[in-house]
Amino acid sequence: MKKEEAIFLLKQMMQIRQFEDKIWELLSKNIAQGGSHLYAGEEAVAVGAISILHPDDYITSTHRGHGHAIAKGGKLPELMAEILGKATGVCKGKGGSLHLADLSQGNLGANGVVGGSLGIATGAGLSVKLRKAKQVVICFFGDGATNQGIFHESLNMASKWRLPVIYLCENNLYGMSVSVKRASAVEDLTKKALAYGMPAENVDGMDILMVRKVVKKWVDFAREGKGPALLICNTYRYYGHSRSDAKVYRSREEEDLWRQRDPIILFSKRLIKEGILKEEEIKDLEKKVTEEIEEATRFAMESPLPESSALYEDLYA
Repeated sequence: MKKEEAIFLLKQMMQIRQFEDKIWELLSKNIAQGGSHLYAGEEAVAVGAISILHPDDYITSTHRGHGHAIAKGGKLPELMAEILGKATGVCKGKGGSLHLADLSQGNLGANGVVGGSLGIATGAGLSVKLRKAKQVVICFFGDGATNQGIFHESLNMASKWRLPVIYLCENNLYGMSVSVKRASAVEDLTKKALAYGMPAENVDGMDILMVRKVVKKWVDFAREGKGPALLICNTYRYYGHSRSDAKVYRSREEEDLWRQRDPIILFSKRLIKEGILKEEEIKDLEKKVTEEIEEATRFAMESPLPESSALYEDLYA
């Protein structure tokens, strides 16, 4: 791996982690309002998967979508401003945390509906097919969404029409507070693709290089017109489902076990071992990211709220 590429991947993961830590701080001070679902711990999935895409490829996101937005090229100040409901936000302060979108970057948006990304991604895949384009769509969703009807409808349609969609499940073991083992009839979620004749693969979602390797294989497969695939990236969220979640349904031992496989630490150690980066270089990079997050926060907090007249803008009906 080239040094420039390694720095890019590591920096994006650091940006996501520090961005989410800052959002948690702002939530605790009631500076950020409303619901906000943090992505810390899952950085290797978003960065690893999206780093494989072309600039004109698409993604669809989830309620836990800050990491996807950053990895797809979102600007930190505009994303932070959006979460604080400011006019300078990427959606002019109208979307907030749960509805981050940036069509200019191919990010078709987050939403608060479990499984909502699946139909959007399938429709985008159909658009690509009808236009005879070479684009690919990565559809992010959680383990809980695999029990929704739209999951099965979307996979059936995509497989039947060979749509260029990678259905990427971020299996962080819990749908809000319910273990996937209790909620799903099959523990191995890849088996849910069997009914649709769709290839599927389990992936270590804490290993960014493994995510990149597997996603590249199936993105190339889809781009060649061979159809969709289901990937289950096994990962872990560090924070609760939202700020009201005390995480009483999981043990501290379980949390500690997953933190021992922290994706940023694992990747950093590998880069040092392979002589790609030095420990001081990684510390300097982390410091630069901290400065970027602080600047983004200042920009957001100093930005104005939308004017009341903005209520009547961007309407379709």
